[in-house]
Amino acid sequence: MRRGTSKTDVLKRVPLFAECSKTDLARLGRIADEVDLREGTELICEGDLARHFFVLLAGEADVRRRGRKINTMRPGDFFGEIGLVTDLETTASVTAVTPMRVLVITRAEFRNVIRDYPGVGLKVLSALAQRVPRP
Repeated sequence: MRRGTSKTDVLKRVPLFAECSKTDLARLGRIADEVDLREGTELICEGDLARHFFVLLAGEADVRRRGRKINTMRPGDFFGEIGLVTDLETTASVTAVTPMRVLVITRAEFRNVIRDYPGVGLKVLSALAQRVPRP
């Protein structure tokens, strides 16, 4: 993270946490780990059960579905949010194409927070519902 930027600052810019209070964001910041990854690291594998939520702080990652590149993730992008609240398989693979720095929240830690603070879970579910495409 850039000097003077906290985990809370990063998380408050993620639409998933848009409805969270400063206190909620601080709780989430305590369970978020800042991790450096090498080029070529696969963060999410298509078809696996998602166990982590990532916010990209530095570097780039390719998103592939059925082997075809569908997107490139850059700093500020996030992925793995569905895995925080569901047991669904991932719909794409995400692989670092440069060295990366990410903020990571594990599903287990996130679920502990929403068990202890159900209001956080309701706010996140509300934000997720707003992201679902409408017919």
